[in-house]
Amino acid sequence: MLNPKLKLNAKIFNSDVEQVPIRKGFGQGFMLAGEADKNVVGLCADLTESTQMYLFADKFPQRFVQVGVAEQNLVTVASGMASMGKIPFCSSYAMFSPGRNWEQIRTTIAYNDRKVVIVGSHAGISVGPDGGTHQALEDIALMRVMPNMDVVSPCDAIEAKKATLALAKSKRPAYLRLAREKTPIITTDETPFTLGKAEIYWMPDVGIAQVGIIVTGGLMHRALLAAKELEAEGIKIKVLNLPSIKPIDTNAIISLAKETKRIVTVEEHQVAGGMGGAVAEVLAQNYPVAMEFIGVKDLFGQSGTPDELVEHYGMGKDSIKEGVKRILGRKII
Repeated sequence: MLNPKLKLNAKIFNSDVEQVPIRKGFGQGFMLAGEADKNVVGLCADLTESTQMYLFADKFPQRFVQVGVAEQNLVTVASGMASMGKIPFCSSYAMFSPGRNWEQIRTTIAYNDRKVVIVGSHAGISVGPDGGTHQALEDIALMRVMPNMDVVSPCDAIEAKKATLALAKSKRPAYLRLAREKTPIITTDETPFTLGKAEIYWMPDVGIAQVGIIVTGGLMHRALLAAKELEAEGIKIKVLNLPSIKPIDTNAIISLAKETKRIVTVEEHQVAGGMGGAVAEVLAQNYPVAMEFIGVKDLFGQSGTPDELVEHYGMGKDSIKEGVKRILGRKII
């Protein structure tokens, strides 16, 4: 069942559940952050409408800089503004930022511990027809390895809005990962969100869960559908939403592993170096358990519809169910 304490969207499992691009939540949250603090500024690499930064730019034109197609310059200008007390949010497609300008982010922002939020939109395989060159599947790995850099991947537009407002108040550099396509609304305005904290979204009606599914980003709806169907088959599941990959909620992960002894991670990213790897690092040091990893397995993307690609690369609902059944079939020492 859905966790009643979290006040999640009651229509999650309805065919008419509202779907909104996660990036839209960022746009709304960024405008509100600008209203709340005059030091919040925006910079964009010629993708103001695509990244939803136009809401802020239209309302605060004197606090917005259109850098143009110059992603290295985008983040170095942002670092300079941060050194003068501003709170810069700089946006582009994730393939270009942090994909193209990683060294500039490392040297001018992270190394100097400058308070800048790098907004990577259109991340993952679900940009679809844009093809493999534009499908950022390595960005979590790139950013979580960087000292002084937080990494946040919201599950829906409402959580993206909350994450944006929280990051505006944080004192640390951060990477905010956003998806392009419409995704089902999972949370509500009343659902709690705290940077660095994970929450159980699905739990058994009765008894102890046999498998824990840990999800980050836009695949949460598929994971919840999988959990509901598995429950109907007699397999008890807990689903943990992990929007904050760094800092990571070590206690929540260890607690889930102790209960289930089996963990399946789900992310729209390369398995190598992604959220699943971060979870595995936590468990290897604290409470090793059997694990399955749902994600892209050492492949580049390709052109196709978002749904086709999610299924092709083994990240759909049925693939999540198969991962759960595989791990249940393994002998646990």
